[in-house]
Amino acid sequence: MAEVRWLDAREARLWQTYRDSHRELMAALEARMTANGGLSAADYALLHPLSTSEDGILRTRELGRSVGWERSRLSHQVSRMEKRGLVVREECPSDARGSMVRITPAGRAAIEAAAPDHVDAVRSYLFDHLSREEQDLLADLLDRVLQALPQRDPSRADVDA
Repeated sequence: MAEVRWLDAREARLWQTYRDSHRELMAALEARMTANGGLSAADYALLHPLSTSEDGILRTRELGRSVGWERSRLSHQVSRMEKRGLVVREECPSDARGSMVRITPAGRAAIEAAAPDHVDAVRSYLFDHLSREEQDLLADLLDRVLQALPQRDPSRADVDA
């Protein structure tokens, strides 16, 4: 067995700061979206790709992949959103085993109302604290990390319910 390469103090600080900042940023964004937009982060996560897709509809499998969720989480969230009239499920015309999720007019109105404040929150909580050069550098660094990660098992993100 290979010797463990423990984190040194600098690396441990970076890792902890990354974890803390990610957790707190996501919590602040969700709290603000819930308070100001009436949507949860999960609502927004699904409404965004639906609102930008052609005709406001996506195959369930593609919607799940776009947010990185497993089938059960997606199914439960879509059910909650259906009850609130934000989305509807439809049969897939090209595959009887598949299904589609469509944004409703109420869902579109909800994301259009929430989006300006969400963008303002992202800008004020993150981008306003970084120069344009730092933003570019951070994007490049995170892209490098993302590219180095092992590919996820496609069967885990296959959510064609």
